[in-house]
Amino acid sequence: MIVQAIRSLLFYVLYLGQTVVLAIIVGTDAIIRGRTGFGWAVARYWGNANLFFLRWVVGIKTDVQGTENIPDGPCILAAKHMSDWDIFAILPHTRRPAFIAKKELTDIPFFGWAARSFDTIRIDRSKGSDAIPSMMADARAAIERGCRIVIFPEGTRKAPLAPHDYRYGIVRMYEALGVPVVPIALNSGLYWGRHSLVLWPGTARARFLPPIMPGLPAEDFHRELAAGIEGETNRLLLEAYEQGLSRPIPPELREKLEALRCGSPPLPGETTTS
Repeated sequence: MIVQAIRSLLFYVLYLGQTVVLAIIVGTDAIIRGRTGFGWAVARYWGNANLFFLRWVVGIKTDVQGTENIPDGPCILAAKHMSDWDIFAILPHTRRPAFIAKKELTDIPFFGWAARSFDTIRIDRSKGSDAIPSMMADARAAIERGCRIVIFPEGTRKAPLAPHDYRYGIVRMYEALGVPVVPIALNSGLYWGRHSLVLWPGTARARFLPPIMPGLPAEDFHRELAAGIEGETNRLLLEAYEQGLSRPIPPELREKLEALRCGSPPLPGETTTS
């Protein structure tokens, strides 16, 4: 535990340190020149460097499968969200990404300036449903530029096997944009916990699933998206558990994993309209 805590601390120093330095460089460049190939090269380096630090400093390997399911043209990548690893793992497969991000993140000096130069779509959660029209206009413009929109449909990080909460922003986007939606399942929360400062060794996995094509009724799409991501995420979590985890497993999580192993249905999800 002590050794892993030290390794985790070293990772955070490297991760946060280089993020600050690179944000200053790219943010300054963005103010002067806007979106550039240099900025995107730095963003790719940032993601790959963090995966390298995770692998060799704390022992988290990366395994991404199913990238053949990503369409050639514009699309929406809709991912489960458990940790920052998710961003690093998805980034190399986005081509020209437009991440949906909280307005507060894009207001951070340098970091926010850099994010805006990468087609980031801001959403002001304080406005509730009133923020949707602006988000949709930005998303439509991003699709017209050939972007792949990256969204975490639950809006926040979730602990493994926590009740899911797929919001309806993704449904409105699916209906309005008319492009395929690629669900992405993952299990990174087993190794980089939502409220844990200690990172644990293992293999974090992400799996791109077959795209959901345009044209489904809203409720059918909502159900298919949640069922696809949650079902595959549960399989990834169970596979990792059965292969053995090197981290301590809290009793509540162990109970849920054992229930999953016995074939019990997952906890019911919640839904919101925000």
